[in-house]
Amino acid sequence: MRVLVLGSGAKDHATAWWFSKSKQIEDLFVAPANPAIQDFAKGLGHIDISNGEQVLKACRENSIDFVFIGTEAPLMSGVVDVLNANGIDTFGTPSYAMKLEADRKFAKDFARRNGVNMPDYRIFTDINSLEEFLNANLGKAYAIKPNDISPSRVMVRSADKETLIDFAKTLIGKSPVILEDLADGIPLTISLFVDGNGGTLMLPICSEYTKSEHGEGGLATGGMGAVCPVPMDYSRLSALYNQVINPTMEGLRKENLIYKGIITFSVVSRNGEFKFVDYHVRFNDPAAQTIIPLIKNDVVDIMSAMNEGRLSTVTLQTTGDSVVSVVIASEGYPLKPRTGLKLRSISAPYFSFFSADCPRFFFGAVKTGEDKGIYTSGGRVATAVACGKNIIEANKKVYSSISAVNFKGAWHREDIGNKFFDSVSTSV
Repeated sequence: MRVLVLGSGAKDHATAWWFSKSKQIEDLFVAPANPAIQDFAKGLGHIDISNGEQVLKACRENSIDFVFIGTEAPLMSGVVDVLNANGIDTFGTPSYAMKLEADRKFAKDFARRNGVNMPDYRIFTDINSLEEFLNANLGKAYAIKPNDISPSRVMVRSADKETLIDFAKTLIGKSPVILEDLADGIPLTISLFVDGNGGTLMLPICSEYTKSEHGEGGLATGGMGAVCPVPMDYSRLSALYNQVINPTMEGLRKENLIYKGIITFSVVSRNGEFKFVDYHVRFNDPAAQTIIPLIKNDVVDIMSAMNEGRLSTVTLQTTGDSVVSVVIASEGYPLKPRTGLKLRSISAPYFSFFSADCPRFFFGAVKTGEDKGIYTSGGRVATAVACGKNIIEANKKVYSSISAVNFKGAWHREDIGNKFFDSVSTSV
């Protein structure tokens, strides 16, 4: 099989690495080129991955059999539709189902009418109406977020009226805002492969860290780290299915929104109750980098079962390890990350390979300079990933490795995974 992975982020690096391990791959391509994939894939840096015709042309020129799209831009622009219409098998959400992520009002209305357990929410299109509502509900905590797709998971969680109003003023005019009752608890990322025929395959459950500061303070980011699998009482999975997953899947079938690809649920867990917060119709970052190293199945076997509508026959095989990932970011991220900073030399095993000998790195916002060095090109530069027999061991390994990715102003959170082995037990 000849495979093309679209995207240049760390999750795309992780996905490409996953495909590179398959015994069924004849050739592997990644577009746009990421210098971190050069040892196991061919970069196609000359195409606009949001342009369906350019992607189609590249597929024909390189005899591509299968395209994996896990990143937002080509999904939003309908590349999946173009490829499927021309007979190229594709992993990715078609345009008719993108509104599950791109339009939060639609997604929340969909979830409510299909009986998904979720916080109450309201839609506001002007500041006066929002202020009037908050004045009538002073002291209550809410999450406020834009209605449209937000790659950086932009939101504010607060019980302070002025904080909520100030944030809404930055959004209204560009997008309506969603104000939802604050769901307090452990954040979970539930990633579910779906085959369009009712079959599903749940991947190991993650908990992602999305704020910039220790203890979930600071600004919202695209993700600063993750833990997988989450320590939890797995007898509670039936409640997760009953409260969130099953009504969602039944709703997708009833409303003709079912597709082949992945649906990711952002869920909050507390005292055995699971509340839906958001849908993503793609892999999350850094969840993908944290989940993929745990999976033993050949990725081509999973994708083939998905394409053929027999995903329910696949049994997920995992290593049994725990994984902790930590994102290494550039100074100024998430507001104005510094770019063009040269990474000091990286040991070849860290840069090129990923094996049971964690830790390793998946690279995102990097580019090759004229001197052939590696430079930062955005905010989240790399994801350090480590495996261990438990979260404590994986945490120790990942933090001992981070200094291998070194550039001026590099920073990371210091507490990824801590809450799951602190003296006060965290219950999911």
